[in-house]
Amino acid sequence: MGNPNFLIIPGDAQSHVVLHVPHSSRVIPEEVRARILLDDNQLQQELDEMTDSATEYLATESAKLSNARPWLFINSLSRLVIDPERFPDEREKMSAVGMGAVYTKTSSGKDLRALDKNRDRDLLEKYFHPYAFALSSLIGQRLKALGAVTIVDVHSYRPLAHSNGINKMQQRPPLCIGTDNFHTPALLIKAMSQAFEGVGESVKNEPYAGTYVPLEYYQKDRAVSSIMAEIRADTFLNPDLTFSPGCEKVVSALSQFINQI
Repeated sequence: MGNPNFLIIPGDAQSHVVLHVPHSSRVIPEEVRARILLDDNQLQQELDEMTDSATEYLATESAKLSNARPWLFINSLSRLVIDPERFPDEREKMSAVGMGAVYTKTSSGKDLRALDKNRDRDLLEKYFHPYAFALSSLIGQRLKALGAVTIVDVHSYRPLAHSNGINKMQQRPPLCIGTDNFHTPALLIKAMSQAFEGVGESVKNEPYAGTYVPLEYYQKDRAVSSIMAEIRADTFLNPDLTFSPGCEKVVSALSQFINQI
């Protein structure tokens, strides 16, 4: 099940788990690239910094090892096109540093795009809203079929904070567990922490807080639960973004967590 903007990989009919992988791609359509201010070398460096490299691999491999294969929803485009995890309105606190649903600043605070509200609206209409609608529809289908859905938001992050970040003074553990007071039950947090014990320490909501829930269900339906796995990149990748020996351990931990829930 595919679309140029995202990929849906069906899971088992009885699985209530949806793995969401929003930031693993480096693909930028030509018409979007044309309005990015960085030269090719600078853009590749920014993609190295901002892409949650290999998280698609972690999700797909852990799904294969799971007793009941989860459903997968994978972003086919870079977050530099649009970031599907940001609020598209004034609720988004990252807009203050130019990194809302449409980024205008890089990870170092340099200009990524010129300010242009019309362009931003067009990007949201072409990429953000269809993505959100499709993911919301998938959640709705699983909810109708089983009565409950658990979204596992799969991310990675760098050992060192971005200079344009808003969380520079926070902890950066091997696993950051992102939660939402409404959508993340305590048992879900405990299960993820236990599954990743072999990878390392876990901390809740540092350096990244929250977890993805489609706006249609956000703060409205407790049958939609969600938790974010922010896995520190050096637990499974070398500095050159090749796989390290720890990758197998991370895949095993994620599949163990899926089995537990």
